[in-house]
Amino acid sequence: MHQAEAFAPFESLAAELIPFATEGDDGSHDLAHVLRVFKNAMRIQKNEGGDARILAAAVLLHDCVAVEKSSPLRSKASALAAQKASGILQKMGWTAEDIAAVAHAITAHSFSANVTPETLEAKMLQDADRLDAIGAVGAARCFYIAGRMVSGLYDPFDPDARERPLDDRRYAIDHFQTKLFKLADGFQTEAGRALAAERDKRLRNFLADFMDEI
Repeated sequence: MHQAEAFAPFESLAAELIPFATEGDDGSHDLAHVLRVFKNAMRIQKNEGGDARILAAAVLLHDCVAVEKSSPLRSKASALAAQKASGILQKMGWTAEDIAAVAHAITAHSFSANVTPETLEAKMLQDADRLDAIGAVGAARCFYIAGRMVSGLYDPFDPDARERPLDDRRYAIDHFQTKLFKLADGFQTEAGRALAAERDKRLRNFLADFMDEI
């Protein structure tokens, strides 16, 4: 299958934007991630409405600038991506209004940016991206990123941090408590919240199984 065909019904848009969609070698923010977020977004949009073209463009470009999780610039990653996306869409002839809509959605999607999504498309992108951070895929991405950061899996003497502060830069499993378990409560759309509840349950079951095995 040609890559763009996976982004139906926006194959033409995808063909134009895929070359800009990712950069670097981060397997947690690669084209597979973009495609998963796209599928999440289209599923949410089917229930919520909004401008699917704006949403699709925002999905395709939301990670067009790569900033490592350990970088001090991490909180600015979405703003940098929005700036780059705006330039790309301007060269493609998009209107200023549509470019601004895409840029806002990209800026607001990031957890670390702490920007409130003001439009339906921004809310849907944020939900679609955060769905990829929880559930089975979220657990896999958590450990993948921990490997990139040279973190340990867990503290063998206090894995659930009963007598130490949580430290998700040192131990991957701590990230479940510091961030992942908090995500389901912050979803913006009704459809997103329903999907998040399912995935949050999977994530919590995974952690319970993990703790049992260690």
